[in-house]
This record gives sequence, structure tokens and C-alpha cells, in this order.
Amino acid sequence: MAVLVTGGAGFVGSAVVRQLVRAGERVANLDALTYAGNLDSLREVTDDLEAAASYAFVRGDVADAPAVRRAFEAHRPDAVVHLAAESHVDRSIDGPGDFVRTNVVGTFVVLQEALRYWRALPAEARARFRFLHVSTDEVFGSLGAEGHFTEATPYAPNSPYSATKAGSDHLVRAWHHTYGLPAVVTNCSNNYGPYQFPEKLIPLVTLNALEGRPLPVYGRGEQVRDWLFVEDHAAALRLVLARGAVGETYAIGGHNERRNLDVVGAVCDLVDELRPGARPRRELITFVADRPGHDRRYAIDASKVARELGWAPAESFESGLRRTVAWYLENRWWWERVRSGVYRGERLGRLEAA
Repeated sequence: MAVLVTGGAGFVGSAVVRQLVRAGERVANLDALTYAGNLDSLREVTDDLEAAASYAFVRGDVADAPAVRRAFEAHRPDAVVHLAAESHVDRSIDGPGDFVRTNVVGTFVVLQEALRYWRALPAEARARFRFLHVSTDEVFGSLGAEGHFTEATPYAPNSPYSATKAGSDHLVRAWHHTYGLPAVVTNCSNNYGPYQFPEKLIPLVTLNALEGRPLPVYGRGEQVRDWLFVEDHAAALRLVLARGAVGETYAIGGHNERRNLDVVGAVCDLVDELRPGARPRRELITFVADRPGHDRRYAIDASKVARELGWAPAESFESGLRRTVAWYLENRWWWERVRSGVYRGERLGRLEAA
């Protein structure tokens, strides 16, 4: 199968590309290489001659229709996995325009070019074609102390990021129902794992703890998230792509609810164990002013994807977190290149920039 992955140099995208190539698929990776796109995350593909023969990188912006059209025409995909997105809530507070352009306009462009391409395919290829749109549980808003998001949960986005992802989800459903494009949507919980850009909680805390820097925790750290190891997410996406029902939505979660403060503490303990320091890293925890509009709790009921497709996460939170922290400690080459200039761990999302 030939797969066009948008945003394949990003965190989740690179995990999907690595798994698809390992599974013997041909992959074209369309990525604009914005600040969080990193081709170093695909070295295991590009440095392996056999794997590299099944992989092509195409630099291009999903909001650039001619570039997207050229990617379709050059690589003739049997499926699209649409992952390209601006994804960091704090950055969306500072600069919402980038999120509207990439997440909404970019999704519109990719849908239009996919529709144009799909309509011109022979009947058998049209029947096989799939458009998988990867989204987030943040489109559902904030949960109370109990309950879980399901595929039927009404949308109630609260941040510029989640609002633009909600808009992109609606566009995909509309292109399926109006034009017949064979599309599937997924909504996932918080991802973590190797190769994640260090503005996100777990890699930021890991690297700050390693360097003895303050560990910022918003508010009192009471917000709850459901944590999903990125390789488990990529495996779920491959299942949905292969066997998911056209027009359906699948919620994908890790069954690992944790308070942010508990996540930070667990990272501190692992860094202490793996790289002992002069004092416990928990002493570096610093409570800072909360993010504007910070959602209280997210949690996903992933029973549909388990029941219909047989998916379950392979990693517990404890095993996945250990793998993640150990990877950052052992792969300084990767994150030092990021921290050398693009992002140095500064606080984002204070409203001033917006």
C-alpha cells in the first residue's frame, strides 16, 4: 500500500511513518518542517537502505494547494493519514492565526486535493482508498470529576487549538457525507514518548530535571489527562486505516488518567533513579500561574476501537514513562539540536503575544 502521511516529521507522524515502513508499506511524507518538524526523528528509516527505498520526503505546506496536488500526483497514494497540525495549546493562545491556517485551511486544502484525486481513480482503487484524519480529545472540552469522552460526546472546544481541530473534524465529516470521500476520524488522548518536541509536559520536565532547572506546574497541578504512549497510538491508527469503517469515528485512549502534578513527580523520580543528582528533583517543582481557560480533565472511553478492531495499548503509564524518560536521557543528540536555538523551554501561552 502507498500511504501519503501529512506531518510525518512531527511527533505522532514520525511514529506512524516508522511503523508503516517497518510493515512494508510505501510512504510519502509531506511536511513543511515548521519548528516541531524534525527529520532526525526518521533516521531509523532514512539510514536503512532497504527502508529508505520505501520512503520519500516531500517538503510542502498543507495549506499550499499546488504543493499538495503535486504530492498526490507524484506518489499516487492508496490512503492518506492526515496528521499535519499545529498542536500546542500554549502556542495557540499566543498565535491563533497559525492554527487557523494549518488546522482549518490546511485540512480544507488536503480534503479538496484528496477528493480531486479520488474521483479520478479507477473504480477498484476508489473503493480501496481511505482518508484518515487524526484529531484530539480536546475538541470535546472539559470533563467533570467522572465520566469519559466517547465518539458521541458533543463538541465543546475551549482553546484556539481545540477549536481549530474541531473545525477540521467537521470538514472531514462534511466531505464524507456530501461528496462521498471515504474518510475516517480518530480522536486521541494526550500522547507521550520518544521524539516529542520539548515544549510538551513530559519531555520539558525530563530535560529541566536533568539540567536542574525549575519544573513549572500550572496552577496546583490538579488537571487530569489520559496518557497514551505514542507507539500504541500509531499502532491504533494503522488498525483504523486498515479495518476502520468508512464514515466512523474512533476514540483512542491509554486508560491512564493522571494529575499533572503526579506526572511531574513520576518523571522526577525516574530521573533521580537513572541520573542521580545532588538533591531530589521534586524540589525543583515550581507552581506558576495557570494557563488561561485550562480544561480540568480529559478521559477517553476507547471501548469501540477495542471491540471492533481489537486494539489495546501495549504500555502501561509506568512502563511507557520509563521508556520515554530513558530515551531522552540516552539521546541527547536529538534534543540538544532542538534546544540549541528553536526552543529553550521558555513559558508560552501568557496571552501577551495574542
